[in-house]
Amino acid sequence: MAHMIPPLYTPGAPTPAEGLRPTGRDLSGRTLLMSGGSRGIGLAIALRAAQDGANVAIMAKTDQPHPALPGTIHTAAEEIRAAGGRALAIVGDVRDDESVAAAVEQTVAEFGGIDVVVNNASAIDLSGTESLSMKKYDLMQDINARGTFLLSKLSLGALKASDNPHILTLSPPISLDPAWFGGSLAYTMAKYGMSMTTIGLAEELKDAGVAVNSLWPATTIDTAAVRNVIGGEKLAAVSRTPEIVADAAHAILTQESREVTGRFLIDEDVLAAVGVTDLSVYGGEGPFARDHFLD
Repeated sequence: MAHMIPPLYTPGAPTPAEGLRPTGRDLSGRTLLMSGGSRGIGLAIALRAAQDGANVAIMAKTDQPHPALPGTIHTAAEEIRAAGGRALAIVGDVRDDESVAAAVEQTVAEFGGIDVVVNNASAIDLSGTESLSMKKYDLMQDINARGTFLLSKLSLGALKASDNPHILTLSPPISLDPAWFGGSLAYTMAKYGMSMTTIGLAEELKDAGVAVNSLWPATTIDTAAVRNVIGGEKLAAVSRTPEIVADAAHAILTQESREVTGRFLIDEDVLAAVGVTDLSVYGGEGPFARDHFLD
């Protein structure tokens, strides 16, 4: 019989959210640098931080409107300011070293430092191996895995100067269940590359006090990816809104960085840990679709 390696996230086991608690803190005056964020979950996280009066820098390629997708970094910046925050829209590509370095420099110059990095940018293609082009494979690896590593790496100097530094990556808990690999191998490799960055950086930076965590939704979330790539209107109807992930991210980013690191956190578990049990405000009537990567 083959030796089976247990998954890092086991349904029914004590959740990684144990020990999280309401802190009474907010993100007022804190500076976030986010990859992506023109729409969807990233924008929701940015707007939740802006409600506290945070500074939010968004680096993305969406300088001009897309015919099939709402929002640009400029409209996102307008929404952030309207919500009460300060905004910096940076046209940049997370795949390009110089572009990411410039984004870090601009953020520090504008706001005086960086307290939080949110690795939100991600590309998705669920095609099987035979039909997936290598161009799409490279795109997912470069944005998801390499982009997360690069933005985190180049932000470390600024993060170490913060009194409560966090890196938060939107990636799933790692499981070696063959189902996830057999269903969409290239995408799984790219997302798990993001998750491995969380594992490695959390260990590498634990003495420096930089929290490094991953956050993933328990259910599908009504985003452009769900509507346009995965399941259309039918799946969107049984999905929660991006605000559930945003509120969970807020709860994580207001924790003490030395106390909460190296975890794969699920949005519903996080909210339960900080006392939020009524999830009806996050849309839909249920039953909700379980998200990809979760048993």
